[in-house]
Amino acid sequence: MKKKKYEKPQPFAAESRDHRFAGTWEVLIPVEGRNKPLRAPRQFDNQQAAEAWMHSPDGKDLIAEMVEEEEKIRRDA
Repeated sequence: MKKKKYEKPQPFAAESRDHRFAGTWEVLIPVEGRNKPLRAPRQFDNQQAAEAWMHSPDGKDLIAEMVEEEEKIRRDA
């Protein structure tokens, strides 16, 4: 039986917990070494819209920038 190779957790869409944005969805980005995931700075009307943005070129670029910035901050600390 083969062992599963460890994969970094992927970004995911979740219903917003912020009561100011009740009924909206947000994209959460897990980062290694951080307890809470980063939140993408956008709100979406539904899960499909959040997932579509995550997989769009703009979404992928912003997610990569956020992860890179967070890793840079952790290295410098």
